[in-house]
Amino acid sequence: MAQKPLNQNKLDQIVAQSRKAAEQRGHGYREQALKMYPWICGRCAREFTRVNLMELTVHHRNHDHDYNPPDGSNWELLCVYCHDNEHSRYTDAQYGSLGGGEVAASSGHNPFAALGALLKKES
Repeated sequence: MAQKPLNQNKLDQIVAQSRKAAEQRGHGYREQALKMYPWICGRCAREFTRVNLMELTVHHRNHDHDYNPPDGSNWELLCVYCHDNEHSRYTDAQYGSLGGGEVAASSGHNPFAALGALLKKES
């Protein structure tokens, strides 16, 4: 199949929309948080520069991504690793263990039950 030639006007429109969207995102909560807080992960204290800034994320403390007060009180800057860990811990706590939340019955076996007697024999 032959490819259709690109419509230059359509391409210019797409590029303009993309640039406008990027500019609007620049006024979003991430840009605000990056201006407000030092570029340091709030958990592991890793420092960031313009070179690796894309690895620094904005975490919503209350896990509500729609709650973005302008004072930044619901935001915390975390590196991608700490952010992933935070969401994993939140998900684990919310949904319980992988076993469906059932608690395994205790076997009643104590491997150290006779330890005291064995130690007394050797003395």
